[in-house]
Amino acid sequence: MPTEGDRSELVRHEEKLRVETKIDVIGSVQAQKRVEVEKIGKDFPRDVERAEVERVAAEVGDSGEIETLADGSISIPVLEEELVVSKRTVVRERIIIRKETFTEQERVEAELRREQVEVELVDDDGTERPR
Repeated sequence: MPTEGDRSELVRHEEKLRVETKIDVIGSVQAQKRVEVEKIGKDFPRDVERAEVERVAAEVGDSGEIETLADGSISIPVLEEELVVSKRTVVRERIIIRKETFTEQERVEAELRREQVEVELVDDDGTERPR
């Protein structure tokens, strides 16, 4: 049996792995943007209204009031004085105003821009690498 004075030590060693990374420049990337301009012109339909005026003789017993006709037109009486033994106002004629809608073409022109990007990989020695 060993006594305290006879004690010897045994040292146990262990290996550990240490991994580090190092950055080396092996090339670069160059990107270039270009803008393509495309001129376009296209016709677009648009509605336009215009008024049509028709003059018609007044009918006997015309009310003399503004009226809306069945087709949506407005009938406006034009009054004048008629001289008789006594003075009175009578309907002389009606003015019928209709609106007409028609389609015409109008050209719109503009420039449309589209960006394109070209990427080029270049090694540190200046040679181009395949993408």
